[in-house]
Amino acid sequence: MRRFIFLCLVSASLTISSNALAGGLTTAKYAGEFLSLGAGGQSLGMGGAFVAVARDVTAGYWNPAGLAFINYPEIMLMHSRQFSDVINYNYGSVALPVGRHSSLGFSVVRLGVDDIKKVGLTNPEVGLGEFYEDENGQLVQNRSIILDTFGNADYAFFLTYAKRVTEQFSYGGNVKFINRILGDNSAWGVGFDIGFMFNPVSNLIVGVNLQDVTSTLLAWDTGRRELITPSLKAGVTYPLSVSMMGGRLQPALDFLIRFENRQQNALANLGRASVDVNMGWEYVYHNVVALRVGFSDVGQNDVQMDFGRFTAGVGLHLPKLNIDYAFLGHEELGSTHRISAHLTLEELKFKRK
Repeated sequence: MRRFIFLCLVSASLTISSNALAGGLTTAKYAGEFLSLGAGGQSLGMGGAFVAVARDVTAGYWNPAGLAFINYPEIMLMHSRQFSDVINYNYGSVALPVGRHSSLGFSVVRLGVDDIKKVGLTNPEVGLGEFYEDENGQLVQNRSIILDTFGNADYAFFLTYAKRVTEQFSYGGNVKFINRILGDNSAWGVGFDIGFMFNPVSNLIVGVNLQDVTSTLLAWDTGRRELITPSLKAGVTYPLSVSMMGGRLQPALDFLIRFENRQQNALANLGRASVDVNMGWEYVYHNVVALRVGFSDVGQNDVQMDFGRFTAGVGLHLPKLNIDYAFLGHEELGSTHRISAHLTLEELKFKRK
């Protein structure tokens, strides 16, 4: 695995360097933003604070090292209507335990705005609302008409490998393929993520995910070249048993460090580096019902601390099947509702050896 990761990093570095020497590269500040929307109803309900929590099939997205802790094959499907049903966001993943300590996973993400209307005028040579004489000699008012429709869709495909070195430490990596489509134009890119998860003391779990570690090059068929710069996600969680309430409480805190020069659009910044924070809590009662709250994009305004966008969610744990719902409010863009189904093939014949 170490040789594989090394070869991937070298290959990507050579590709990016050759394109940079040829010119035409642009560092795109939000080129990979569609990959920041999360995966699974549980994570959104906790405000996206999930880098140290993910030890299931969603780990390929959040932190590939967490995939090493699954013991049965797992499948997840998720659908979300973002921002007053304008945007469709879908996620699917499957993961398999391999041997005694390793796991493999495949995930796909799609973010799309479909049936965007292309508008024109009945007479392009006349201003909107003005009158002109048509081919029949009639005086008509120039108006807008729908000429065509087109779509905008972003896809990401993750191939994940993870290995558990000890019960306290694991590592993993992603090879991800990105496809962006805007009307008649499209772009492809390849990127790499490396993640670690460790348990240094007591119940404390620490997760680290270095995304787009060599920068991810997006090559458009128009000749434009965009770079998604590396980013670092680090998180902590400390699960607690609450015996009097018959459940388990899990607080989580994530830090996201980018190098895109976001300046005031972040909690803190220094030069091109910026830091954002997500936080969340989950309470699970008798491993049957889960309640979640969180805050995403915690920041600082001119007067006081700004706790960003409030999130909440619930989960129902059935035998082999978890159903999770999450809500995200937004003042300007409307609310987001997300639901996911997580199936675990928890049978002896499928169990990790």
